[in-house]
Amino acid sequence: MYLIGMDIGGTKCAVILGKAVNEANPLSEEPIIIDKVKFLTTSEPDEVIEKLCVTTEDILKRNSISNEEVACIGINCGGPVNSRNGIILSPPNLIGWDEIHIVEVFEKRFGIKSKLQNDANAGALAEWLYGAGKGCSNMMFITFGTGFGAGLILNGKLYSGTSDMAGEVGHVRLADHGPVGFGKAGSCEGFCSGGGIVQIGRTKVLEKLQMGEEVSFCKSIDELDNLTAKIIGDAAEAGDLLGLEIYEISGRYLGKALSIFIDILNPEVIAIGSIFARSTDIIWPHAQKVIEKETLIHARKVCKVVPAALGEKIGDLEALSIAAYEVSGG
Repeated sequence: MYLIGMDIGGTKCAVILGKAVNEANPLSEEPIIIDKVKFLTTSEPDEVIEKLCVTTEDILKRNSISNEEVACIGINCGGPVNSRNGIILSPPNLIGWDEIHIVEVFEKRFGIKSKLQNDANAGALAEWLYGAGKGCSNMMFITFGTGFGAGLILNGKLYSGTSDMAGEVGHVRLADHGPVGFGKAGSCEGFCSGGGIVQIGRTKVLEKLQMGEEVSFCKSIDELDNLTAKIIGDAAEAGDLLGLEIYEISGRYLGKALSIFIDILNPEVIAIGSIFARSTDIIWPHAQKVIEKETLIHARKVCKVVPAALGEKIGDLEALSIAAYEVSGG
């Protein structure tokens, strides 16, 4: 059973050809990746969609696979999307992609069943099927990178809510004031994202510099605009006290957010990717302290908070996971 994955991003796209190891149960093992092609994205949706189609046709031809041999096309794209009707709804990182009926386009072009999901839901499927959540019935996958969002697996099913908005946890306010994320000061995304860490960092660095103190990773106020989460994280990993303090602040607020999720959802696993996965040692201890103080003990005892397990593989497996899940009746 062949599966095609399409990964649509703000700067690049990919088409992935995979094969289910177990055709009777495509969810049981990671698909074997047979072929993959990446290319840069433009702002013109028609141009990108045509490139996706031509690339898919080339991959199938190169591997001597007919359209009839492909069970499903899984499409992974940043939200918002309408997964039920297969429509991309003006994602902020895809300018001009307004009301794009992408599933209809691919099904007409290839005659292959297609399914669209947002990237957080796709990440949840991949980590649930093949990564940190494998074997559990209730889990949460959280992106902690450019943004802060979640995909939910509840009772062994992907849960997307009434209007595909479930998991938009980055918008939840954790404080009346604070760094801005998801259009809201003091939000989860404000405190727990790359951009949020930079905002916290600029404030803390400015305080030090204005008091005449030195900062190892930012020598002057003129360098504030060049700060990144990686620069701050590298300093923290090297033992810089200010870098560690900045990540501690983010970690504490992550703990507040996770405490809410644990008490409301009662999951078995919360898998967190990107910055958290790379910097678990300097974020998790602070989050853990808050969780131990704030959560109900019976919910806390059954929940493991872990780094996402798939690492760099997740990008390839997300879109293929959408296809595998759809084929299996998800």
